[in-house]
Amino acid sequence: MTSYLLAGPAAEPVSLAEAKAFLKVDDEAEDGLIETLIGAARLHVEGITGKALMAQSWRIVLDRWPDERWLRLPVTPLIAVSEISAIDEAGASHEVAVDGFVADGERLIVPGHVPNMPRLQGRQGIEIDYVAGFGEEPEDVPADLRQAMLGLVAHWHEHRDAVITAGSGAVVPSGFDRLVAAHKRVRL
Repeated sequence: MTSYLLAGPAAEPVSLAEAKAFLKVDDEAEDGLIETLIGAARLHVEGITGKALMAQSWRIVLDRWPDERWLRLPVTPLIAVSEISAIDEAGASHEVAVDGFVADGERLIVPGHVPNMPRLQGRQGIEIDYVAGFGEEPEDVPADLRQAMLGLVAHWHEHRDAVITAGSGAVVPSGFDRLVAAHKRVRL
């Protein structure tokens, strides 16, 4: 399975104004830097948790339907399945009805029979487009993840010239791991 980001979030979970208030920055001289740190903090939190904070569009590509009839999504939480396409042996794309597919936490349940399925090409014959995230608004993102982002922004803002050498310090501030712990994906 391969996954691609089709469209990132329309906004960040933490606004420039919120970050500046948290940093106690009054002027506009570092707005560009702070906006960059906000984006980097979101990407860092998303990478650690496997969760999209704000609604964003993803595509997963499969060679075939899974035998166990469920598919663990690489980025969650699932908001909606947008489109499913099957690519036949000639390379033509066929739309597959999304009705029988059911969201189940971090998984997508595949129906036992998928109607009107063509004979798939040998590799990458199924494309599933979906929207993942906690919601469209910053308030939809859990408070602990927003706080983790603010902590990262502050830490990186304060230590922007630091060079981390082996054993000398942390890239994340104290308490960050506790804020994101409840949202980390457990792999067995």
